Amino acid sequence: MNCGVPFCQAGVQFEGKQLGCPLHNLIPEWNDSVMDGNFAHALTRLLKTNNFPEFTGRVCPAFCEQACTCGLYGDSVTVHNNELSIIEYAFSHHLMEPRFSPHSSGKNVAVVGSGPAGLAVADQLNHRGHSVTVIEKRALPGGLLMYGIPNMKLPKSVVRRRIELMTREGVSFVTGLDAADPAVAQRLTMEYDAVVLCCGAEKPRPLGIDAEGVRGVCFAMDAVERQQLSRSPAVPSAKGKNVIIIGTGNTASDCAATSIRQGCKSLVQLVRRPMEDYLAPDGSLPQDYAQEEAEAVFGSDPRLFSQSVATLETDEAGNLTAVVTRDGTKLPCGLLIAATGFSGCRDDVCAAFGVELDRTVKTETGSFQTSIPHIFTAGDMHRGQSLVVHAIAEGRACAAEVDRFLMGYTNLT
Repeated sequence: MNCGVPFCQAGVQFEGKQLGCPLHNLIPEWNDSVMDGNFAHALTRLLKTNNFPEFTGRVCPAFCEQACTCGLYGDSVTVHNNELSIIEYAFSHHLMEPRFSPHSSGKNVAVVGSGPAGLAVADQLNHRGHSVTVIEKRALPGGLLMYGIPNMKLPKSVVRRRIELMTREGVSFVTGLDAADPAVAQRLTMEYDAVVLCCGAEKPRPLGIDAEGVRGVCFAMDAVERQQLSRSPAVPSAKGKNVIIIGTGNTASDCAATSIRQGCKSLVQLVRRPMEDYLAPDGSLPQDYAQEEAEAVFGSDPRLFSQSVATLETDEAGNLTAVVTRDGTKLPCGLLIAATGFSGCRDDVCAAFGVELDRTVKTETGSFQTSIPHIFTAGDMHRGQSLVVHAIAEGRACAAEVDRFLMGYTNLT
């Protein structure tokens, strides 16, 4: 607790890398309370900067621990586990009761998209006293949290618990309504004092190979969504199949772990860059949870470095049977999952609201306001594909700008 300079809460970009928590969590303060056994006070400090510690405590890559000065000479403080322990203690001991704003602003705000950014915007503005309605195109609210993160990392009961709490606090959720419909967009624009677009970055990056008519090729988010709620019957299960995953990010790991749980026959992960790019300073090759699981199940790390797909082979019925890599290696494959990232947000939503679009929605530097004054944007739709913790930070910052637009000032941080 005497680290001197708490880099864990710095939240800055340094030499292209994230240093410390993007939410600027008051980590030394709530760690001190945890050390004293005062979890109730630790909760008050944690909620000062983080709307959803139960999400980040499970899926955040823990930039705080990477920046912890204790890690220079030993193990970092277990900030990630402490954060999760605090919020779960709070829920289990009835400390997370509904909080209501003492005043109503008389302003109403529509938030389009119920992922982490949209929920953060809604939570902030609701506690500020604005009337908030969250629009979600799918059947259940939660967005990426509900459909795009595997259950073993983020149980859906945790997402539902937060949605239920926000509902009790006054946030309205409307599901099954796609704001890409121009009629819906026009109604939202006319009926609400402000609209915030938080629709994510859903457009997958092209695979770069000819896969037309080939059965057994899918994009990563479709594969993960199928496992979560069985709502994508067009995406085949990995059970009994030789699975190849293209990519090495968090989503690729989620696909690998999901394939293992579905009972795949074999698992290979193709990584375009050389192994040297991933080595730790001591020369070791770090593994995430999915690679550890794959090695435990199949006996080896699933990654093949400096490899990419050149062509696909199919049987007479068009079913995928093998993948040929750039160096001519032929790998048996019954399911190819492309976890190659995203190229931007949906064009149809932006067209419906009339906002300017590049790869993401255009705004002034440092602002969340679009070309239409009372329409704002946040999250992946604003900054591009990123992490849950960045989405929450974006949502909080956007909420402050929306509040200032509505009231002429803001006390949100």
